Amino acid sequence: METIEKLHVLSEDSQYDLACACGTGKDEHRRRGSDGRWLYPVALPQGGHSVLLKTLLSNACANDCKYCPLRSGTNVRRCTLSPEEVAKVFMEYFRRKKVFGLFLSSAVISTPDHTMEKITAVARLLRYRHQFRGYIHLKVIPGASDAAIEDAVSLASAVSLNIETPGRNHFELLSRKKDYDRDILGPLQLMAKLTGKGMRHSRVKCTTQFIVGAAHETDAEIIASLSSLYNRLRFHRVYFSAYQKGLGTPDIPGEQLFLAGPEGPFMREHRLYQVDFLLRKYGFDGQEIPLACDGNLRLHKDPKELWAEEHPEFYPVRINTADKEALLRVPGIGPETARDILKVRREQRIRGPECLGVTGKRLEKIRNFVIFE
Repeated sequence: METIEKLHVLSEDSQYDLACACGTGKDEHRRRGSDGRWLYPVALPQGGHSVLLKTLLSNACANDCKYCPLRSGTNVRRCTLSPEEVAKVFMEYFRRKKVFGLFLSSAVISTPDHTMEKITAVARLLRYRHQFRGYIHLKVIPGASDAAIEDAVSLASAVSLNIETPGRNHFELLSRKKDYDRDILGPLQLMAKLTGKGMRHSRVKCTTQFIVGAAHETDAEIIASLSSLYNRLRFHRVYFSAYQKGLGTPDIPGEQLFLAGPEGPFMREHRLYQVDFLLRKYGFDGQEIPLACDGNLRLHKDPKELWAEEHPEFYPVRINTADKEALLRVPGIGPETARDILKVRREQRIRGPECLGVTGKRLEKIRNFVIFE
C-alpha cells in the first residue's frame, strides 16, 4: 500500500485505544479530520485545546487479547508503517499547523521489544532529525523490557500502558499469552518510578486504561485499582473504554453480559469517569463512592448525587462560610464554581443564587443542598 492508504487503515484501527482523549467538555472529544484520520484533543499548557494525530504503527498483532478486534487470527486488513513514514507524515501535518502533537501506539509486531524499537525510532527521528520539541505520547507495549520502557520515557512527553482489568483473575479470561504481573503491573510500576517526583523524567505524564465489561470485574474492583493508581503510583490520568459486543471472541464474559440495553456499557463508562473526577478533583476517597449491593455503580444517577442523598447530615452547606472541600460535595458545584464562590466571598456576602453565575438544572440541583444567608 501507499503510505497514505496505510495511514488511513491504521488511524481507523487506532480508535480502539482511547487512552489519551476522553472528556466531558465539547472540546475534549475525538473527531475526524477531513481526510478520515482521527484527531484527538489535548489541553495546552497555556490554556485551550489543540489536536493530536493518532495512529497505530502496525495492526499486524501477535497477541491474542480476546476483547480486541485486531488480535491474531482475525480477518482484518493488515499493514505496517515504517518509522520514516510516520515521522514524515506527522511533520507535514505539524508544519501545516493541523496538529499539536502525536499519539503513537501499535499492535505487537513479532515481540514487545521489537515493537518498542519501532515506536521509539519514530520519536527519535522527530526529536533529533526533525528537531521536534512538542508533544509525543508513546504507548508502552505489554511485556516490554525495562530498557525499552526507559528509552520510551526518555523520548516522550507522555507514556501509557493499558492495565485492562483490575486483577489477574479477570485478566486471565482475556489473554493466554500475557502475564498480568510480568507484562502489566511490572511495567506500570517502572513507569511510575521513572517519572516520579525528583526523578530525571518527572515531567513525563503516565496514563493507563481499563477495558470495562470484557471480563466480569465489578466497579468496586475497578475503583480500588483506580485509587491505587493515583495514590500509590501517582499516575496522571486513568481512562475507561466500554467493551462493545461483537468485537471479541464468543467465550469472554462481555459477550454474555446484558447491561441495561445497548447504551448500558457506555453509561457504565460514563459513571466511572464521574468517579474518576470525584477522586482527582473533588477530594473523595474510593471507599466513599456509593455502590449497589453487587459492587457496581448505579447507572440511573450521578454517584456524587447519590452520596449527597445518603449523607443528609452533611447538608445544607452554608455558601458564605463553607470551605472548598465542603462546597465540592454539593451536587452541581464543580471546581470552577467553587473557586468562583471563594473569590466572590472575599469581596462580599453571597445573598442569593443569582450571585453564583449558574443557571438551569445545575442551579436547581445546588438549591437543594445549600443555604444562602
